[in-house]
Amino acid sequence: MDKNPAENIMGTAPVNRLLLSMSIPMMLSMMAQAFYNVVDSIFVSQVGANALTAVTLAFPVQMLMMGIGTGTGVGINALLSKSLGEKNPEMAQKSAVNGMFLIWISAAVFTVAGAFLSRWYFRVQTDIEEIVSMGGDYLFIVTVFSLGVFHQVTFERLLASTGKTFYAMVSQLGGTLINLILDPILIFGFFGCPALGTRGAAIATVIGQFAAAGIGLYLHQTRNKEISMSFRRFKPQSGIIKQIYGIGLASILMQSTGSIMNYGMNIILIAFTPVAAAVFGVFFKLQSFLFMPVFGLNNAMIPIIAYNYGARSKARIVSTIKLGVFYAAIIMVIGLSLFQLIPDKLLLMFNADAEMLAIGVPALHILSIIYIFAGAGLVGVSVFQALGSGLASLLVGIGRQLVVLLPAAYLLSLTGSVRAVWWSSPIAELATAVLCTVFFLGIYRQKIKPL
Repeated sequence: MDKNPAENIMGTAPVNRLLLSMSIPMMLSMMAQAFYNVVDSIFVSQVGANALTAVTLAFPVQMLMMGIGTGTGVGINALLSKSLGEKNPEMAQKSAVNGMFLIWISAAVFTVAGAFLSRWYFRVQTDIEEIVSMGGDYLFIVTVFSLGVFHQVTFERLLASTGKTFYAMVSQLGGTLINLILDPILIFGFFGCPALGTRGAAIATVIGQFAAAGIGLYLHQTRNKEISMSFRRFKPQSGIIKQIYGIGLASILMQSTGSIMNYGMNIILIAFTPVAAAVFGVFFKLQSFLFMPVFGLNNAMIPIIAYNYGARSKARIVSTIKLGVFYAAIIMVIGLSLFQLIPDKLLLMFNADAEMLAIGVPALHILSIIYIFAGAGLVGVSVFQALGSGLASLLVGIGRQLVVLLPAAYLLSLTGSVRAVWWSSPIAELATAVLCTVFFLGIYRQKIKPL
């Protein structure tokens, strides 16, 4: 049987070159998304402090949507790559079709929930009517029209599963560029458009997501010949769905716990002052400049490791892991330097006043203090996912954010000092590093060493 060149590159190209060629486009595309998130918040902060707080409080729901879409995509990605590594194109096709079905179901749930619960979501967090009004409008739009973001993420993962990360980058960059162009027009009312404030930011976001989804669909149909999708006589197959969620559920639940963590931190911080919640939101957006490149690295590592696990190539798996940890460490050291050296300048981009600077500068110093462990932990989670060890990924994610970080933040808040609350994050990172190391050693002995 002739081997497909698009498959062979995963098992034959030099690992470092393969990892960089796949990860750099994904890093750039995800950094573009991070850039959009930051610029979007900068624009919104010009509307007013309450507008920034409103978008910050909505962010956990957006994280949840991205988490479910990304996690399902991770499951599809890993199962597709493994099937291609095993030379099983029929299983790859079934994985793609069943994965798309799951994406539609997920989007439908958020559409219904957003239509009825958007304002309620804000009222349980604050009684400031302006925040409830602006935030409710924003959340209604991004949830009711969530099909765009779910399709965008899925098509990017389908392209990545066959090594075509350049096209995934094109999709992401196209949507982000449209988003950035529309943001100031719709928020502030340029070129004859009404000034829509947070509603304008939401509309720009949704249009950008649908544009990226359209680009991704076109590129998948015209460039991704290894995967075909046909819904003729389609019936959901529980076995394949179980495998997709068996791999991707850990990522979904980790992102969900991230959403819960953000929600819980907002509740804890807003009790001090809305500015503290806004600072945490700004930090999260700035941090995405570091985490998004690592996520891009991870998304490239998963199909490489999964393919070579299917092909039983131990040396290539080990090499990919070592390089992933090395590159993640470099990224996190750069981030640590920025947060330690110029936190005030970073905050001033968000129209920070004296109160925001007083709270935010020490927050950025403390929250970033052990970033190096965060990068290694993120790489470890991607390794667990690629090898089908979803439970380990799940326990690491839940352990960090719900078992350690949130309880620590609550207990530290009892001191009456918002500065003490920030230390919950370094505590959680240390705990995660220990847990991740223990799991990796066990999985290495069980799955990699015997190859």
